[in-house]
Amino acid sequence: MRELLRGYGKGLVAVFFGAVAIWALVLIVLPQLAMLERALTKPKRQLDSSIAAQLERDAFTCINVLQQHQAPSETVGANGGMAVPSASGMAVPSASGMSVPSASGMAVPSASDMDASASEAATRPYILQCDRATTRKKMVRDAGEKAWLNELYDLPLLEVTDSPPIEDQIATAEEITRVAGALYQDLLVMEANASRFGFGNFAALTQPVLIPLAPETKAEEDAALSNVLLGVLGLRFERDGQVYERIGMVTLTRTLIFAILATTLALVVCYPIAYKVALATPPERAMWLFLGLVIPYAIVELMRIYAWTAIIDNEGLLNQALMWAGAISEPIQFKRSALTVFVVIVYTYVLFMVFPIFNVMSTLDRNQIEAARDLGASTARLHWRVIMPHAKPGIAVGCIATFMLAAGAFSVPRIISRGLQAEWFSQTIYNKFFESENSNVGAAYSFAYTLVCFLLVALFMWTMRTRLKDFARVQ
Repeated sequence: MRELLRGYGKGLVAVFFGAVAIWALVLIVLPQLAMLERALTKPKRQLDSSIAAQLERDAFTCINVLQQHQAPSETVGANGGMAVPSASGMAVPSASGMSVPSASGMAVPSASDMDASASEAATRPYILQCDRATTRKKMVRDAGEKAWLNELYDLPLLEVTDSPPIEDQIATAEEITRVAGALYQDLLVMEANASRFGFGNFAALTQPVLIPLAPETKAEEDAALSNVLLGVLGLRFERDGQVYERIGMVTLTRTLIFAILATTLALVVCYPIAYKVALATPPERAMWLFLGLVIPYAIVELMRIYAWTAIIDNEGLLNQALMWAGAISEPIQFKRSALTVFVVIVYTYVLFMVFPIFNVMSTLDRNQIEAARDLGASTARLHWRVIMPHAKPGIAVGCIATFMLAAGAFSVPRIISRGLQAEWFSQTIYNKFFESENSNVGAAYSFAYTLVCFLLVALFMWTMRTRLKDFARVQ
């Protein structure tokens, strides 16, 4: 701090720290607090009042549709019922509206049969809202817990079946509307006085989901190594002969493993490049190597990702080249391979790994390298004892940046896999927010994911024995 004040003055240092504080507050703290509030808030559509309100709306819509369905029937009935066919053998409508065969040979049902069938036959077409208009509504509760609206709030069992006369169905729907409306008002008061926060959205992350499998498919799935590992971790299990998976946790775990592997692959690729550019190449030639790394990034990231689709497609450049060389006879499904996503992620974020390592390596005195070689150090020992300890802050920054970018990658797995591979957790969060419109669960997923990533970064820094002030060496 004293050096900052001495070098830049009190005014400039105050402006710098003020800008950092505003940035952290506006772009980190407040958005995360808003995300946490949404994650802890119960989704409105899962509230009991929302279910009662939906029941009221369904019953009301059912009444309107039934009235519209009833109106033309009454009009037609006043004009003499259905059209009367001629004596050539067409059916003759009865007074009740049922068709009676002619005397041309078809069987004529008796009056008793007609009455019995009429009492059981539907008197209206299928109407979704009428089918949903019942006080026996299933409530949203935790996994394994079942509750019904009529039993929970001591309501009469009412439902709009399709066999009674239309007038009776309308009367039942009106009764449901009245009961549901009164319950909705009571529940609003109760919910206003109760806490609206809970951890149910976070619990959705670990909720097991039934995976329906045929016996032969189940045997194949159980033999897969990935499913065996999921079973060891408790993310896949059997209950009553049925297979369950904690899909949210499975996706989260798989994404983190993929991100770690992509970061490792990026480090393996970028460390030699950074060493070559920083220490093993004369400065005048290093400029051209560096230029070769930077030029591809003059293109928009999305365009660089789409360019890979022209390479890995079944009719793409890579398959065409392999088939031309006679190496393969059928195109390889690169877009189904997770390795393709890794490669594209490394290519997309390679500079975030190269630059920090290069910046730190370039500060290493080359005399130390020459001294180590003069003392007989092998190449591996030279890197392990001299270069890597010096470049450790750059390696840490590069790994953290690449890991966070890979863990949050959305466009690369979506464009490259095109739905042919398991989705990454970032895609799951997107789907929760914008596809299933379940933003509360999406917020819980996002907040939990942020915490897990921070914990992994802290664990990585502790393992690397890296402190925050070491990052100052990465310029």
